[in-house]
Formats: sequence, structure tokens, C-alpha cells
Amino acid sequence: MPPADTGASTVVVGASAPSSPVTTTAVPAAATHERLEPGRPGYRRMSFALFAAGVAAFALLYSTQALLPAVSASFDATAGQASWTVSAATGALALFVLPLSALSERFGRRQMMTASLAIAVLVGLLVPFAPSMGALIALRAVQGAALAGLPASAMAYLAEEVRPKALIAAIGLFVAGNSIGGMSGRILTGWVAQAWGWRAALAAVGLLALACAVVFHFLIPKARNFRPGSLNPKALAKTVATHLRNPLLVRLYAIGALFMTVFGAVYTVIGYRLAEEPFSLPQGVIGSVFLVYLVGTVSSAAAGRLVARLGRRGALYLAVSTTAAGLLLSSADSLAAVLLGLVLITAGFFAGHAVASSSVSRTATEGRAQASALYQSAYYLGSSAGGTLGAVAFHAGGWAATVALGLLAVLGVVSITLYGTRVARAERRAPVPATATR
Repeated sequence: MPPADTGASTVVVGASAPSSPVTTTAVPAAATHERLEPGRPGYRRMSFALFAAGVAAFALLYSTQALLPAVSASFDATAGQASWTVSAATGALALFVLPLSALSERFGRRQMMTASLAIAVLVGLLVPFAPSMGALIALRAVQGAALAGLPASAMAYLAEEVRPKALIAAIGLFVAGNSIGGMSGRILTGWVAQAWGWRAALAAVGLLALACAVVFHFLIPKARNFRPGSLNPKALAKTVATHLRNPLLVRLYAIGALFMTVFGAVYTVIGYRLAEEPFSLPQGVIGSVFLVYLVGTVSSAAAGRLVARLGRRGALYLAVSTTAAGLLLSSADSLAAVLLGLVLITAGFFAGHAVASSSVSRTATEGRAQASALYQSAYYLGSSAGGTLGAVAFHAGGWAATVALGLLAVLGVVSITLYGTRVARAERRAPVPATATR
């Protein structure tokens, strides 16, 4: 998920984008209900509800990532085969985020979020009983598709129900739930699996998500400012096509996907590396490695200051350099070096992701909500590809091959950014048409 600051800009602008794939009925200003803000009834309930939803969603989405070595052993599967239990979920989310975000315009944000969580939690309670690797992957794909209805709906709900001056704080709490859910789910599964096995670990995540879903259901206030509209598939397709013809947006989508390819590859495979010689760490300790995610909270928050000081492309170059340094450092057969490498990879990834995702909303002049959804699709497709390719590379050539894959993706980001720099310089040097000065 995008960081809090980038999500805010996307939602605020996207909520009022002039070209919408949904036709809404005009409503007089007097019919708009008073919006939520700190200190007013309902704001605290709404904040806790969406925080709980974020925890549930991302604990479920990445629930198998820290368990891959145990899953491989249980089904006698390779790292590449086991990685599909993560890639299927993120890939399905990527494919369904745009259509489900459009459906929320017709049926309601609250209804979409409730249905998404309910289906994902139900599947999460079935996942521990998967009889085969194929069944486990299929269940995880259904789970990812269900979860696709949450991110865009949550952001749109906040944009409609919260006062603009309180929106950043509200989105920040939702994103904090995403981060904590992703991190705590991995840590929880690691320690539970060490004591009772990976199936018990997945059951624990399912119960955690169920508790969070119940909290969400009873706390989330009814939407008072939502106005349903009729879907317009032609307008949606036209908006998407327009974005995909925008070279800058396409470059930003590619940068997000490539950064996530590195991140997905590293964190899908790191469990295998730490379980093998010379480290031989137990499952619980391997799960605790995901505490490194906290570094990403700091680096994504600092992205705005980096852009102010270095410019967008300068911040991307710094993020890429940090990520590459982390990849190289992680190649050492020293636990301290591997952990420091993970810190650098995580910091670089989150900073680069923050810069790219925030740039999408500034670049799109119309249909910004759809531009953001396309970025999320590219982002999670990168996660899916990175997880699978990273695991295949590890199976073929060990950690060095996974690092090589990551460096190749980093080189792709550098190439795209250099090309963007050349295009920007050429545009600045181009003569201004005479008509533009009249």
C-alpha cells in the first residue's frame, strides 16, 4: 500500500476528478452531511475500524511468506512452487483492484469493504486445511481477489466522510494498520509455526483477521455522503487507455513494479536463506526479521523531504542506490551484514515507492483515482513476479542468483529514471510555440 502522504494526495484529488467512469446523480450541497474530524462523534470509531481492517487485510495477504520453508517441506515442493502461495494472492489483488474499485462506486464503499473482509477471512479460516499445494495456491488466489476490494474503497470512503484537514491523519492510521498487519502477521506465523506447525500459524492469522473484521463491522460508521452511480464501462476503459498512453505514467508504473519485484523477491526468499547454513535460524527468529519493516515507515515518511531537497528523480536515484547497496551487502555470509542489507533494501524500496506513487497523482490530470488503481495493479504484479522469480532464481543458483535478479530490476529503475531525465531536459530546451505566448 502507498504510504500515508501519497495516499492522501491521491484520494483528495481523485475524489473530485472530472473524468469518472461512474455517472452520479447531482445532489444539492445542503444534502451533504457534516464530515468527520477529530473530536466529533464517529471519528474515533471510524479510525479504529479502518485500522483493524488494515491489520486484517495485510496479515492475510502475506500470511504464508514467512512460512515458505515449512510449506515446502510439508508438500515436498521447491521454493518456486511454494512462492506461488504468496504470488497468487498478490497477483489476484493486482488484477481485481481496478474493477472492484469501480464496483464500490455503484454499491457503496462500506458494503464493498465489509464483503471483501468477510470473504477473505472465511477463506483464511479454510486455508490451514488445504490438502495439497494446488488447493493452497487456489485458496490464496481467491483470498487476494477478495482483498482487492478493500484498499481503493477505504481511501474513497475516507475522502467522502472525513474533513479534508483531518484526511491525512485518518489515512495515516489506515496505512499504519496495513504496515502493522503485514509485519505482525509474519512475526505471528513465525513463532506459532515454530511451536505447532505452519497450519496452526495460518489458523492463528485467520483468527486474528476474524477478530479485526468483527471490530470493523461494529465500529465503522455508516456512509453518509456516498452517492451511488451507474457504472459506465466505456468511460472506464477510455480513462484507463488514456493513462496507459501517457509515457510518464507508464514509466512510474514500471518503476513501482520493478521496486516491488526486488522487495518481493528478497522477502519471499530470505526465509530459505536464513534457515540454511551458515545461519540455521529457527522459524520464530526468521519471522521476527520482518521487524525490519519499521524502517520503511521512517523512509517513506522522509520521502517528501528528499524530493524537496533532491527533486523527484534525485530521490529515486538515492533510493535505487540504497537498495542496490543493500542487495550487495546481503550477499555476505554474516548475519549482521544480511540484516543491515535488509535494512538498506527496505529503506530504499519504501522511499522509491513513496516517490513513484505520489508522482502518479500529480501527473494524471483526469481520472486520478483510476491512475492510482493502475499503479496499485502494477505494484502488486511486481510483488507477484518478484516472489516467484526470486524463488526460482534461489532454487537455481542460491542467494547470489536472487541478488542478481534484484540488481537487474534496480538497473531497470535506473534506466527508466535516466530516460526520464533526458526527456525532461529535452522538453526544457524545446522552443516555446509562438501561440503559447499569445
